[in-house]
Amino acid sequence: TETAGGADNERIVGYFRQSGHPEIGDDETPWCAAFVGAMIEKTGHRSAASLRARSYLNWGVTIDGAKLGAIAILSRGGNSALGHVGFVVGATDDALILLGGNQSNSVSVQSFKKTRLLGLRWPQATEPPVEAKPKPEAGVLADTGGAFETALGHVLEMEGGFNDDPFDPGGPTNYGITLRTYANYTGRTIDAGSRALLLAELIAIRPETVRDIYLKRYWTPARCEELPAGLALMHFDAAVNHGVGAAIRCLQMAVHAAADGEIGPFTRRAIDEASPCDAVARYAALREKRYRALPHFWRFGRGWLRRVRKTKAAALAVCDRAQGPPRITPLSASQTNGDIAMTPSQPPSPKWWGHSLTVWGAAVTAAAAILPALGPLIGLDITSETVRQIGSDVGAIAQAVAGVVGTLMTLYGRSRATAPLIRREVNVRL
Repeated sequence: TETAGGADNERIVGYFRQSGHPEIGDDETPWCAAFVGAMIEKTGHRSAASLRARSYLNWGVTIDGAKLGAIAILSRGGNSALGHVGFVVGATDDALILLGGNQSNSVSVQSFKKTRLLGLRWPQATEPPVEAKPKPEAGVLADTGGAFETALGHVLEMEGGFNDDPFDPGGPTNYGITLRTYANYTGRTIDAGSRALLLAELIAIRPETVRDIYLKRYWTPARCEELPAGLALMHFDAAVNHGVGAAIRCLQMAVHAAADGEIGPFTRRAIDEASPCDAVARYAALREKRYRALPHFWRFGRGWLRRVRKTKAAALAVCDRAQGPPRITPLSASQTNGDIAMTPSQPPSPKWWGHSLTVWGAAVTAAAAILPALGPLIGLDITSETVRQIGSDVGAIAQAVAGVVGTLMTLYGRSRATAPLIRREVNVRL
């Protein structure tokens, strides 16, 4: 920004020097062309080496569309000698959004009517990009090792850069931040007079602003810092995509807590008792179900489901890292035929009791022993009438065979059992 009074901003004076005009030592001389020239020289290309904005009408090659990074030359008033020049960073139906110097006496992003456009230029020997959509730069808000930075890096990868899909009810977004969210963050409202400027600012939003919005609007209100890192990543992504309230209810259902939208002591206890990896898997299933119920699923559904799958994989990877590497214990020589071997020593995964041969064997043995005694109590006379009909020895033989089979099943199942048993919820409707 220009310095008021007699002093001059050395950075602006440097633009004159970098663009080939070291004789200019103040920031009062019009400097939009000096800024553009300095930036071009920094890239290794040759600038127009002129302080006239319209000189760029003869620089590089002409292009037809408003591509990201193109140089736009505009008229200024009715004087054919005057103009303005800047870099295209976006467009609306009736305006171009330019990053330029000497815009309100500063380097800034501003909106200009398309009726002022004189031409669009591009450096020779290079091809313009296909779309005028800023993409996230490598390393923007890179992970610094914290849970928030890890989760934010994932969300920015999922959200991408600027987008203004007419079917998206959120409207224009950049790095996942909607125009309305940005307006609220800056304390302004969207109307006919402010929309273009707000959109220009959203397109040029700074990384530290992006981080601050995500931290204050999603991470902190969703209480992500209180969760295990993997579950926090899934919950943060859901808060961004579904809203904080909906994400909290999904979290509560994922840990089998009452879904009241408030993280209180009962939800906290459920979170502490839940396996983070299992909670992540249930959370992902709940999000998929929620997406499929939305009216815009026909258009965005494939991308939404892909996002859930990627988020689930990233969250589970964080869970695995949080658990640490498996313990390594050497095997005995008899186990490796004399060779030295190392295998991970991990607790086996639990299984449902209904899959246990030991349990079923014990059940059969018990049935063989007690059914003859219980039969008369439930109206099934195994030891008298039934036995007399089929022969007095058949019942005893069947009972003995069942007892032997059950005992063998129990012994065999016990000898090969490696996994602890867990309970599984089963609902029976009569």
